Amino acid sequence: MVDKFWEVGEALGRFVRGPKKLIAGVVGGVALSVLTTMVTQYVPPYKVGLRQVYFGSDAGIRKGSYGPGLYFIVAGVERLHLFPADLQIVNFSDSSSELSENLKTAPAIKIKTSDGYNVVLDVSIIYHLADVYRVFTEAGPGRAFEDRLVIPRADRILRRTLGELNSEEFYAGPQRIAKATAAEVMLKEELKGFGIEVDSVLVRRYTYDEGYQSLIETRKIKDQTVFLRQAEAKAAIEERKRDTMIAEGKANQDVELARGQAEVKKLTSQADLYRRKQEAEGQLQIELAEAKGTQLENDALQGAGSENMVGLRMADVLKGLDGVVLSSSGKDGVNPLDLAELLKKFEVK
Repeated sequence: MVDKFWEVGEALGRFVRGPKKLIAGVVGGVALSVLTTMVTQYVPPYKVGLRQVYFGSDAGIRKGSYGPGLYFIVAGVERLHLFPADLQIVNFSDSSSELSENLKTAPAIKIKTSDGYNVVLDVSIIYHLADVYRVFTEAGPGRAFEDRLVIPRADRILRRTLGELNSEEFYAGPQRIAKATAAEVMLKEELKGFGIEVDSVLVRRYTYDEGYQSLIETRKIKDQTVFLRQAEAKAAIEERKRDTMIAEGKANQDVELARGQAEVKKLTSQADLYRRKQEAEGQLQIELAEAKGTQLENDALQGAGSENMVGLRMADVLKGLDGVVLSSSGKDGVNPLDLAELLKKFEVK
């Protein structure tokens, strides 16, 4: 911009002759630069301008906004108020690590639960200016909207909604999250009427007071003890189930083993019975055969030629003997030629 002013000054200097040419160019450039500064205003990137007129019948704030660029503005008569056009963040925190030159920082939000415990919240509010005209008319120029609109309303709404919870509900989690969501909806609705659009409400960290912290630790210990007892009871139940299954399996095994042994004994007894029956049957056949043979022999001895058979029997008895001395006289005398007497002595019928 200054280079352009010098070019204009040099162009004016060309109309001046002689040694005053350079001086005239410099003076012209400076004069033009001052004049331009008085009648223009620059809007940088990520900013938006709002025009205000100080004098005349049109005095006041104009609703139209001005994006980045150079605009014709008469100094002292009118001006452009600049506002941010990008996302803005307000951090509610008492931690020194949260301090930043680029972010607006406010004290942490102090909440008292419905049963009297104190909770400190670190919260980030992310928003943007949707209507700079309404922001200006409600809060004024510059960044007054942070302290006059965003911070007090966020603090009030969060304390009111989350403060409805008791310590148990705040500790549990789901109801705390639901209340934080409800607070975001309420803040959006309230700031929307001032030209501010809330993009997100982030509850980043919460710290309990010492009494509440002690209560939480005690509750956690009790919860862990309950979980331990439940786990032990469940383990005992599973162990009993396992022992029952083992006992049932052993009983089934014993039953099947006894059944197998009984089946073996049954088969063994059946085989032994069959063997004895077969042996008895065979013995009977042998005895019947022997009886039949004896009968046949008796029949043979009673029939014709029995004398010859007796002689043959006597020959078998005397077989192998060189001689037999028999008495032929007296009471026991034997006459080998008297076959009837011999048969009688041998009791052959």
